[in-house]
Amino acid sequence: MSVELGLLALAAALGVALLLFGVPPAWVWPLVLLPYAARHLYHLLRLVRLIRRQHRLVPPFPRGPWGDIYRGIAQYQQRGRKRRKRQIRSSRRFREAADAVPDALVTLNKLQQIDWANPAAAELLDIHWPRDDGRRLADLIDHPELVTFIETGEYMRPLDITPEHNRALTLSLRIAPFGERKRQRLVVARDITKVYHLDMIRRDFVANASHELRTPLTVITGFLENLADAPTSPPAHRRPLTLMQHQAERMRSIIDDLLTLSRLEMDDQDTKQVSVDIAGDLAHIVHESETLSAGRHHFRVAVDATLLLVGNPVELRSVFANLIHNAVRHTPDGTTIDIRWAADADGPLFTVADDGEGIPAEHLPRLTERFYRVDRGRSRASGGTGLGLAIVKHVLNRHGGRLLIASTLGVGSRFACQFPAARGMVRQDTELDLDYIRRVATPEAERDWS
Repeated sequence: MSVELGLLALAAALGVALLLFGVPPAWVWPLVLLPYAARHLYHLLRLVRLIRRQHRLVPPFPRGPWGDIYRGIAQYQQRGRKRRKRQIRSSRRFREAADAVPDALVTLNKLQQIDWANPAAAELLDIHWPRDDGRRLADLIDHPELVTFIETGEYMRPLDITPEHNRALTLSLRIAPFGERKRQRLVVARDITKVYHLDMIRRDFVANASHELRTPLTVITGFLENLADAPTSPPAHRRPLTLMQHQAERMRSIIDDLLTLSRLEMDDQDTKQVSVDIAGDLAHIVHESETLSAGRHHFRVAVDATLLLVGNPVELRSVFANLIHNAVRHTPDGTTIDIRWAADADGPLFTVADDGEGIPAEHLPRLTERFYRVDRGRSRASGGTGLGLAIVKHVLNRHGGRLLIASTLGVGSRFACQFPAARGMVRQDTELDLDYIRRVATPEAERDWS
């Protein structure tokens, strides 16, 4: 500001001098202020020209406020150049890292068109970038479920595909939303050929071994029954025979569950889809569970008798029976078991809750693993095979559902089966033979579940 004030003081002194020399006042001030205004106009036009041409502002800068303006813009330009260099370096490092990833990476815009793909996508998916830039992913990958998989947005489970250009490959396709409003998609394809073949070998081995074991086990069980029931068997032999019968029955249960798991894994999609009367099935399952409990537990049931479910009736019944029987087997005497079947905002929901001892948090992620037990000694004593929750998980996957588990030590556990809304149906005829459900679903229980 001192420069500007000095220029104004010089202009004022020049004006006074001109007046003293007899110059008319009407000419004095225009002559004095014109150079001052011309200077400002020159610097303004020069700045506009430099900005329009995107020139760098470099010293020397003019003195006064214009120098501060030039210097400030030059600093902004320098920071912008550094920021662009950092972005370019980050982008280059990201590209180099993405190119080194062995999995195929493809980004899609909001129209499901290809924006970018790494080199592995050419080998695994036959997608070449930039040759296929702007093309739709569904046009390049011929799979009947791909379009539905992308549009539904349910990316919790991967989609296994076999690409047309190399039928020897088996790829696991995962999609993750990203970008503004999550409208863009990142497609990740991983080669699981070796894992898939090893898994097939394991499935075949388990299925064949279990099937072959059934015949000798049946023979052994038959002889044990005859020996245990024979009047000529010595009394000292009856207890060992009873124990052998119990263990043979347990082996039969394990083999049956292994065969069920193998069948579910062999055929991931079930084609036997009918409307299932869940309320009627639950009536029989609860009756069986009361017999298994022998009065040691209290049951509360709240069932929507008008809600049906589209699926496989045998598999769905095994899901509900496993969860309810587990609650009976693995909770102490006096536990209250709450059973609920109703529709919520996300679709049909089946829930089994208890107020038992609860399950430690570190065990919850592994409960659906085969033969995983929280308390091994107690589980074997209760007659469990360790495969029930694994069967539940596979059946729910076949029906598009999810298994939700929550537990708190000293408070209890809750197992919920959430099914897609599209699988729920409302019964048209409401006159049902559900006397048992009406008897056990007391008004108190309905209030507790509301």
